Parts: sequence; structure tokens; C-alpha cells
Amino acid sequence: MEVDLIFKIAGVGIIVAVLNQVLSKSDKGEYGMLITLVGIAVVVLMMIPELKELFAAVREIVDF
Repeated sequence: MEVDLIFKIAGVGIIVAVLNQVLSKSDKGEYGMLITLVGIAVVVLMMIPELKELFAAVREIVDF
């Protein structure tokens, strides 16, 4: 796993946390929850290539 990916995930987390706090303070908590779910979806989409590589490695070991 590259360090770039970790920094990208951390960046998404920080942005989501700040937006969630801002929306929470302005009495729009439901939008904060929506932003949190979108952040989780973005991180999962960023992880798909890494998961694909992991499953390929596991499949290679199992076929050994």
C-alpha cells in the first residue's frame, strides 16, 4: 500500500469531520450524516484497486 493512499484517506476523513461539525452546529445534522456516508463511499471506492490486488495475491497463494 502506498503512503499516498493513506494521506488521501486521511484528507477525506478530515474534510468529512469538518463538514459534519459545521452542519451539526447549524442544526442540519441529517446533512452531516449524509456527508459522512458519502465520505465512506468515497474511501471504499478509493480502496477497490487495493482490495483487488489483495484478493489476487491471496488467490495466487491458495493456488500454490
